[in-house]
Amino acid sequence: MTSKVKLNVKGKNTERFIKRLKSNDIDILKIEYIKYNEINIIIYKKDYEKILNIKTIYDVNIVDIYGIIKIGEVINIYKYLIFFILLGISILIFLSNVIFNVEVIHNDKDLRNLIINELENYDIKKYKFKKNYNEIQNIKNEILNKYQDKIEWLEIEEKGTSYIVRVEPRIIPNNEESYEKQNIIASKSAVLKKIILESGEVLKNINTYVFEGDVIISGNIYLNDEIKDTIKAEGTIYGEVWYNVKVEYPYIYSEIKETNNYQDVYFLKFLNKEFEFNLNKFNEKKVEEQIILKHTILPICLVRQHQQEIETESFVLTSEEAYNLAINKGISKINETLDNDEKIIDYKVLNYNVEEDKVILDIFFTVYENITGYSKIEGE
Repeated sequence: MTSKVKLNVKGKNTERFIKRLKSNDIDILKIEYIKYNEINIIIYKKDYEKILNIKTIYDVNIVDIYGIIKIGEVINIYKYLIFFILLGISILIFLSNVIFNVEVIHNDKDLRNLIINELENYDIKKYKFKKNYNEIQNIKNEILNKYQDKIEWLEIEEKGTSYIVRVEPRIIPNNEESYEKQNIIASKSAVLKKIILESGEVLKNINTYVFEGDVIISGNIYLNDEIKDTIKAEGTIYGEVWYNVKVEYPYIYSEIKETNNYQDVYFLKFLNKEFEFNLNKFNEKKVEEQIILKHTILPICLVRQHQQEIETESFVLTSEEAYNLAINKGISKINETLDNDEKIIDYKVLNYNVEEDKVILDIFFTVYENITGYSKIEGE
């Protein structure tokens, strides 16, 4: 960074000129011989005045400069361009930290308005400055704590100059079905397998077939075939129910596996083109993208991608392997709908078709399931 100058020296005896510089303690950093009577030398800028005083008959001219003085000259030449570039970057950085849109994603209009109003209380609205990560987390937790009875889950995601808010309402068990005076009924047709009685009178026996809507535990208390009292019947009933599931499974399928290789990569996007600042590119990857800077007028932005390398493996199955995997797929489908106290009792393949690229199975499942339902007892 030290200032240096490159001089062109012309004269009859350039060797004598070089000796004169050395005798005057002037450092010569580089010598370039052009002709017998012409050379180029590089010296420190501070020694230039000395050379002008001792050059005598030699013709000495500056042909180039280096270091700080060079930077200063370039800045002076392009000062207006540099000013507007820095001004544009400053405006871009400023605007990229301003909120221009807040979008709450949910079908419930009242819930959307509730969240928008709450966010505005924390200055998360149009034309306000964006919050940092910790502030966003604190705001999210405060809203969740304030509306514990209404909001189950809330996520505030920053995308460029926008906030995308995703929300899930808290689903409170539907107590409207639990009446002051009620019967326990079968919610679906089944073979009755278990009755847990808390109050009321059991009307059906275990291992009997019941239809949807049949009263299993009555809230009417009888004595000598007369209703002596009506209460809230409570209990839980389990039954054997049946499902028919159709499953297809291909002979050739691909499986995506995630590796432990990660990297953060920056892209400059202009119009529909991307310029990636990365030499170690993944062949296949899973990407999470975040806009760092975005111009509000020009179609240009700086994007950071968090990339995870993935590998795709292809498998070719035999008919037997596809058959077994199709059964597992059907079992998984049923299990996804069951609670911890429910289970698959048995299954049977009713129909098995082999096609050119896949197998198709019709599977009949027998399931042990909670079939508790409620019905209100009207009148006295």
